[in-house]
Amino acid sequence: MIEKYVGKGNSKYKIFISNRIIPSIELNKYIDKTSKVLIITDSGIPKKYIKTLKDQIKNSKVYLHTIPQGEASKSFKIYQEIIKKLVKLKFSRTDMIVAFGGGVVGDISGFAASSYLRGIDYIQIPTTLLSQVDSSVGGKTAINISEGKNLVGAFYNPKVVFISTRFLKTLSEKEYKSGLGEVLKYSLIDNEKLRALLQSNTKKVLNRDNKILLKIIEESIKTKSKIVTKDEKEEGIRAILNFGHTFGHAIEAHTNYKKISHGAAITLGMIIASKISLYEGCIKDYQLDNIINLIDSLDLDSNYSKYKFSDLKKYIFNDKKVADGKLNLILIDKKFKAFKTNQFDQNNIKKAFI
Repeated sequence: MIEKYVGKGNSKYKIFISNRIIPSIELNKYIDKTSKVLIITDSGIPKKYIKTLKDQIKNSKVYLHTIPQGEASKSFKIYQEIIKKLVKLKFSRTDMIVAFGGGVVGDISGFAASSYLRGIDYIQIPTTLLSQVDSSVGGKTAINISEGKNLVGAFYNPKVVFISTRFLKTLSEKEYKSGLGEVLKYSLIDNEKLRALLQSNTKKVLNRDNKILLKIIEESIKTKSKIVTKDEKEEGIRAILNFGHTFGHAIEAHTNYKKISHGAAITLGMIIASKISLYEGCIKDYQLDNIINLIDSLDLDSNYSKYKFSDLKKYIFNDKKVADGKLNLILIDKKFKAFKTNQFDQNNIKKAFI
């Protein structure tokens, strides 16, 4: 079992990564035996996994709340349902939530935990590749509103995170490749070792080889944990984790979060951001070609031509990365180091869509 730490001071927490089912002994170290536990999951999680988790928790008061699968569940309506359930069950500050599912479950569970009684403990058990390498690490919690993605939320760290590659075996191809999009991001912003792993093991990655999965998850988390520990509230370097996200989130919002997965949208967003990086003179032509070739070799969609700048513009400029009326972009340089800037030619955004 691989163990990593994220955060600092009182908000520091441990991440366990393994190819086995969640270890009951470790899990129960983080749950007080007298506490009530609400497992929040979604309709897509196999019932056998839920039963196993319930059996592992050595508390008599374990409850279950299932939300519909999909991004549409990251809403005020579902959030309100969770809060009402906590009130009905008379949860106190000593009780806790266990988020058992993908990024949607983790995000909304974390936000409910952060706001109910001004904060109760929660545990993350992410079941998708995307949530294992991204949303379960770093303490970002949120819900979506019609004006944009993740516009309502809080920074709130979990008590602990348990990651098992076993859950990835039952993922659909779409879900798995969505996660690969975020893994790819870490390889492009500051992890040469991960980039080399992806380039030399594409078949094993696509076949979900267990040893390679452990390595790419560990490397992805290593990159994210290093960044978020330095900058827990996204006041500085953490912004580089948004490489591709300004455009990816715009694509998701434009399609009403239904027609494209988060990872697929971010992959397209990274190509757009990489093209802007090229037009700004930050990278070379061959480096852009290498990025697109790596995306294609991982069997990820690289065709964003169906999305027009005119359709996405309102979402791009309503993004959280807009400050003082200026859009901040995350670009990459020749050494594959990401950086934030608002000093760029706006015409290069339009040009990147051509």
